[in-house]
Amino acid sequence: MGIRVEVATAADVPVILGLAGEVEHWFGPMVGNPGFRRAVDEHIAQQRALVAFGSGGEPAGGVLFGGSSPRFAVHWLVVSDRVRGQGVGRSLMESVMERLTNGGGLASGEVVDVVTFGEDHPGAIESGARVFYERLGFTPAEPAPDGPEGGSRQVYRLTGPT
Repeated sequence: MGIRVEVATAADVPVILGLAGEVEHWFGPMVGNPGFRRAVDEHIAQQRALVAFGSGGEPAGGVLFGGSSPRFAVHWLVVSDRVRGQGVGRSLMESVMERLTNGGGLASGEVVDVVTFGEDHPGAIESGARVFYERLGFTPAEPAPDGPEGGSRQVYRLTGPT
């Protein structure tokens, strides 16, 4: 699958909301949530939102990210069910890392945090999120507050060289 990753613009809001709708069963309501919509708009304005498209132009994934050295964060990442396991998530994360580190990789003392499903959350296995982050070098860290749907969450952390 050819994957094209782009900086999201206001025209991509419907794409991001459509992707969000695909995972509301794991994360709770997002599409109609004013706070989520505000976060999307803010990330787009800061050029901290990316969208991925397949070779046919179909929406494949999206990510919101932020922070500054030494602490960065992936705030939200989604890959469409129909293309999961085809490199979309990896392509998005590679693009995030290039933008956060100006292409240089993490420096000593820098970290990237992402909150994902807790070990006991049904989405942890079905989505493959925990395994995905581990394959990228992230390691489980401290628990995070439960998600809006009541499911457990955990911080995963990528640390720069020591």
